[in-house]
Amino acid sequence: MTKLPAAFLLLLAAGCSAGLPADSPDLDIMKEVSRIRAVDNHAHPVRFTPPGEPPDREFDALPVDNMEPASDPLHLRSDDPGVITAWQTLWNYPYNDAKPEHFREWAAHKKQIAQQKGDQYPAWVLDRMNVETMLGNRVHMGPSVPAPRFRWVPYADALIFPLDNQHLAEKNFDRKAFFTLEARVLNGYLNDAGLTAAPPTLDEYLSMVVTPALERHKQGGAVAEKFEAAYLRSLEFDQVDRADAVRVYAAAVGKPAPADDDYKRLQDFLFRYIAAECGRLGMAVHIHTMAGAGSYFDVSGANPLLLQSVLNDSNLRKTKFVMLHGGWPFIREIAALLTKPNAYLDYSAQSLLFEPATLALSIREWLEWVPEKVMFGTDAYPYSDEIGWEESGWLASKRGREALARALTGMMRDGEISRARASELANMVLRDNARALYGF
Repeated sequence: MTKLPAAFLLLLAAGCSAGLPADSPDLDIMKEVSRIRAVDNHAHPVRFTPPGEPPDREFDALPVDNMEPASDPLHLRSDDPGVITAWQTLWNYPYNDAKPEHFREWAAHKKQIAQQKGDQYPAWVLDRMNVETMLGNRVHMGPSVPAPRFRWVPYADALIFPLDNQHLAEKNFDRKAFFTLEARVLNGYLNDAGLTAAPPTLDEYLSMVVTPALERHKQGGAVAEKFEAAYLRSLEFDQVDRADAVRVYAAAVGKPAPADDDYKRLQDFLFRYIAAECGRLGMAVHIHTMAGAGSYFDVSGANPLLLQSVLNDSNLRKTKFVMLHGGWPFIREIAALLTKPNAYLDYSAQSLLFEPATLALSIREWLEWVPEKVMFGTDAYPYSDEIGWEESGWLASKRGREALARALTGMMRDGEISRARASELANMVLRDNARALYGF
């Protein structure tokens, strides 16, 4: 049995005793939040690879290390104090600084632990985070990230870009790299269908490539399909007649790319088709809704309000949509969407990038609105040599739990909820809402 809850109590409850500021989290609530074995709604676990094997690169369809340099958020810099705390807690890092030579020295110790644990290493990391189940966004899974500790969320973006993407790739350096990566994923789906190129008609593409890919994912244990589309285009997926999509596809397949407006209509149709198929198959649809990595990211195109017509589509009401990362900076806009019967959110990534006191304000607003739609998440990810998926996951779990405790404390102190209700909400956000959504 892991000793993590006790360690979490020491770190998370520090400073929560009497005499500290009134906005400090209640100690009893903090203890309970720290003890709950969570469901992490969104993360990118890295598969264990033994010596001699190439490092795992399937933790993302669009790894952000392919991008041009940008200004890193404060908490993703190696000298952030939280990073040092994570290294000290996870690897017994003996230093109180972030000198590169010290990180390099202790990286060997971290690697040694991974090699000792072998295929059990990723689950060991979850225990350090006090996470029972992690939804792993990966191209493929593997023996070291098995169910039930890890649940698969594969990528569907490549399926909505079946034509020549050269013109889209020319928009900027980042998209050039991303569309090259998406082409590899699409080629994998085509190969699975026994094809070397997209078939000549849209009906054949849907029946031979798209639906079989989704069905294979479902059979492979997938609980949702992931869209990183905001890195590639706007989240405004309009309603498009099938005949219009058929026309665009037939005119452009195997030829130079169609006009952007025409291609967007085909993408819009394909997105809604995939979403409907996910509903039929009992899989959710996960969508990146947050300002993203890189200096070219179109923040306005990630506004969750752009998804309103999708959520209002009566043909998609059987599909459950999870808006990842809480829509930052559109945190109030995303709250308004939670009354849609098929709309959910998590606060992954925000739990890493923001201080608990900042994030607590958003969580409180969401819990005061539609609490059964709000889920915990980390966005654990191998951001750098110093901030791997282990460190980022541990930090996001720590900060995300404290933010939740702060939100619940404020609601309780203001007389909105009882202590019993605070306990119920803590369990809902950290575990029960996700279990109800995915059925595990």
